Amino acid sequence: MTRTDIHQHLWPEGLVAALTWRREPPLLRRAGRGWILQLRDEPEYPFAPADHDPVARAALLARDGVARALLAISSPLGIEALPRAEAEPLLAAHNDELLALGRPFAVWGAVSLRPPDPADVDALLDAGAVGISLPAGAIAGPDGLDRCGALLERLERRDAPLLVHPGPGPWRAWRPQAYTDAEVPGWWPAMTRYVADMNAAWHAFAAFGRPRHPQLRVVFAMLAGGAPLHSERLAGRGGPIDAVADARIFYDTSSYGARTTDAVVRCVGIDQLVYGSDRPVVDAPTGPAPLGPAAADAMGSANVARLLGGAPLAVAA
Repeated sequence: MTRTDIHQHLWPEGLVAALTWRREPPLLRRAGRGWILQLRDEPEYPFAPADHDPVARAALLARDGVARALLAISSPLGIEALPRAEAEPLLAAHNDELLALGRPFAVWGAVSLRPPDPADVDALLDAGAVGISLPAGAIAGPDGLDRCGALLERLERRDAPLLVHPGPGPWRAWRPQAYTDAEVPGWWPAMTRYVADMNAAWHAFAAFGRPRHPQLRVVFAMLAGGAPLHSERLAGRGGPIDAVADARIFYDTSSYGARTTDAVVRCVGIDQLVYGSDRPVVDAPTGPAPLGPAAADAMGSANVARLLGGAPLAVAA
């Protein structure tokens, strides 16, 4: 079967160049012979341009037996939350250059949220994007879902899916911090705020988003921060337990192995899981098969087809 990785990142040259010219985060700056990524309220991270070479990435896909990779913007950068005038050149570099790559790549379109404009959704879908991604922080409560409602409505009308990825929304209060390596290790945000934001986004969509967008297909990165694992507590507190059986909510397996993936399968069923690696942030395994070949075929092929709903993939002319 044709297997798809629904969650990778590939920073095109135009985006990398634009980030090197910025003087406020997000930005890239030289550090000796290397590069450092500086974000607004996270520790600094080393950045390796070689990790974002499309030719090398395509070779890795072939090695791993993955026929397609869906590329998403790195939402922790906070680009979607910048003022539109700042965000648009960065978003254009990401969207346009990745859409031009063609196979074996396809693209989750990224949009500005200041303010959200459903015309951006139409433009990206018309250009060949498989769907749109949003940072979890943008829809982690009823207010954010209200603000993004026109985007979700347009996706639903166009029968295209939404990817929810860790990252801040523009209506979250920033908490600038002067991180140092000694104070906070680089893995800290991924294990704290990312998990909390994904969990909150899942619960917010279950409670407020699904009633407003009954046909929208949504895939949550990183198993929605483990949100389905709390279904017993959700039921005990009178929450929307039907969300656990929602056939239009999917979960990508990025950064998790067999133990947690199996636990989520026991909550929502194998049909709702799709394979996502988060490459190059996480070094992908040599195949999407933590639960065996049958599960790998489901997560990498049949379930992806249901998620995408037959959305066309952009192919270079």
